[in-house]
Amino acid sequence: MNKLYKKLVYDEQISLSVLDTTQMVNDAIKIHKLDDISARMLGGLLTACAYMAGCLKSERGAVSITVKSGDGSATASVSGDVNGHIRGYVEGAENGLKGGTMTVIKEDGFFRPFTGMCALKCDDISENLMQYFHISEQIPTAVAIGVDVEGGVCSVAGGVVMQCLPSTAEYNMDKAENVMQNFVGVTAALKEYGADGIMKRFFAQDSKGGEYLYFPEYKCNCSRKKIEGVITPLGKSELLKIIEEDGKVEVHCHYCNTDYRFTAEDIGELFKN
Repeated sequence: MNKLYKKLVYDEQISLSVLDTTQMVNDAIKIHKLDDISARMLGGLLTACAYMAGCLKSERGAVSITVKSGDGSATASVSGDVNGHIRGYVEGAENGLKGGTMTVIKEDGFFRPFTGMCALKCDDISENLMQYFHISEQIPTAVAIGVDVEGGVCSVAGGVVMQCLPSTAEYNMDKAENVMQNFVGVTAALKEYGADGIMKRFFAQDSKGGEYLYFPEYKCNCSRKKIEGVITPLGKSELLKIIEEDGKVEVHCHYCNTDYRFTAEDIGELFKN
């Protein structure tokens, strides 16, 4: 089961998140039939998105992360909402990323989206995410995200993220920096302790502040009803023209790899009233 622990530690000046996203990555592998390299890339982004979604406050909050290689050969995109519904897709990533950019869009639910962008530092999602927070949000953030995939199976995925709140004392920053050394090989730590064990072994002594547990999942929010809303503005005559030329109207959802097909009869029913 996917898990996201959240807690304020070190005099409640550091926001801590510990994630286990193993099932989420395996769900993505199954849905998209991913090779190991693509699974590691998408899995890291799904984990990062689960963390960011867990930080959303508004009931309508949402976040998306998109990375594109500099030569245009690879793209990966993930999105999530305040309900912990995380989804994503990857294309052309069999050989990794060759430079490029990371773009993050945060929607607060009140039509005031924040967009941040940074150049990709390397292939490692942890390094890129830390750079994003440093450049785009100016928030000191330590990130250790790891995904272990071999033979089409994810044995472990997750991470540890520590973020400084405003006016964090320097000695608490030092504490966070020191404890993060335990997660340089975060997949090994997750295999040994699990998310539950990491919380107990490294952070149980900090009793201040409540501990919150969320259960993110790989879930696409698309539906046939929503797709009907997408195609209806094209109008009945245009849709029937497409069917005449192609035999059907088909809309593909990249996030859940689902094809929605509409026949002439379906279009007739759609515009019946």
